[in-house]
Amino acid sequence: MRSPVRLERRLEQPKWLNWVVPLASLVAALILGALVLWITGKNPFDVYQRIFERGFAGKRAFSGALEMATPLAFTGLCAAVAFRMGLVNIGGEGQFYMGAVGASYVGISLGGSPTAITITLMCLGGMVFGSVYAAIVGVLRARFNTNEIITSLMMNYLAAIFLNYLIFNSKSFWRDPDSPQFPKGKTLNARADWNTYSIFGINLPIAFLIAILAGSAVWVLYKRTRFGFEVGVLADSPKAARYAGIRTTSTIVIVMALSGALAGLGGAADVGNFRGLLDAKGIQMAGYGYTGIVVAALARRNPLVTVVVAIFIGGLTKAGYALQGPDFPSGLVGTLQGLILFSAVAGEILIKYRIRTTPRRSEVVA
Repeated sequence: MRSPVRLERRLEQPKWLNWVVPLASLVAALILGALVLWITGKNPFDVYQRIFERGFAGKRAFSGALEMATPLAFTGLCAAVAFRMGLVNIGGEGQFYMGAVGASYVGISLGGSPTAITITLMCLGGMVFGSVYAAIVGVLRARFNTNEIITSLMMNYLAAIFLNYLIFNSKSFWRDPDSPQFPKGKTLNARADWNTYSIFGINLPIAFLIAILAGSAVWVLYKRTRFGFEVGVLADSPKAARYAGIRTTSTIVIVMALSGALAGLGGAADVGNFRGLLDAKGIQMAGYGYTGIVVAALARRNPLVTVVVAIFIGGLTKAGYALQGPDFPSGLVGTLQGLILFSAVAGEILIKYRIRTTPRRSEVVA
C-alpha cells in the first residue's frame, strides 16, 4: 500500500526557510513542552514565566545566562564546524575535558606571568590538547573509514577516565597536594584568573568575547576562503570533491582538529574564567559537550547564530538550576533541550525536502 504522503527533495532552498524553520522548531518544542506540563498537572504559562524570570529577566539573571552560555558557545561551535562537513562529532565533551587539562597545566605553570600572556597561552594550551584529541578521531575516519560517531563517543569516556585519574587516583601535577582526604585540583594563581567586565550592571566574561571572535573567525573561514569552499563541496558530494582534486583525507583531519580546538578553548575558558581549577567532578556534571550539539542543531550550523543560541540555552539551563525544588518539574530543562533537538532535526528535513501528496490510482486513471 502506497503512502498518501511522500518527501520530495527541493531543487532550490528558499533563503527564508533558514530563519523560519529554526524559529518554528523552537516554538514547536515549547508547545510540546507545554503539553507535557499540562498532562502532568502543571501550569505551562506559570512554569515558562518562572524560567524567563530566572534565566533572562534582570541584570543578575542575564549575567548568569552569559556565564552558562560561554562554554556552550564553544562546544556549539565545535559541533557546528564538524556538522558543516557532514561529520558528526559527538566528542566535544571529551575534547572539552582535554582542553581544560591543557589550559590548567599552563595556568598553574605560568601563575606568576602577566595576565595577558597567561590567558593567551592558556587558550593555546586548551586548543592544542583539544585539537590533538579530536584529530585522532579524524585520522581513524579518514584512513580507516571508522564511524566518527562511535569513536568520538568512546573517547569521551576515555577523557573522563583520564580526568578522574589526574585528580582522584594519582598525585599528578594537577592535584592539590594539601587535599589528601578530599582530592581537588590546584587553584590557579590570581594572575591566571580571566577578567569579567561589568557593562550596565551585566557581568560579561572575557571568554564570551573570545567566543564571539571565534564564531566570527569560523564564519569567515567557511564563507570567504578556499578551504571553506572545499569543505562545502565535500559535504554536498564527496565523489565530486575527489574528482575535482580536493584532498579528502587531510580535510577531514583538519576539520576534526579545528572542531576539537574550539571545544578545547571552551575547556580553557571554563577553567580560567569560572572555576579557577581543574574540577573533575563539576566539569563532568555540567555536560557542556552534549548540550553544545543542541545549540549547533538549533543554529543550523551557523557559527554566528550559534553564539546567540548559546545565550538562550544557557539562560534556560541556568533557570533550571535556580528553580530546582519540589514545586518545579524535575528534569524539565533536559526534556526541553531534547524536544528542541528533535524539532531542529525535523525542521532540517523540511528545509531539504517538501511534503507532497501521492494521488490516488483512480485520480491518475481519470
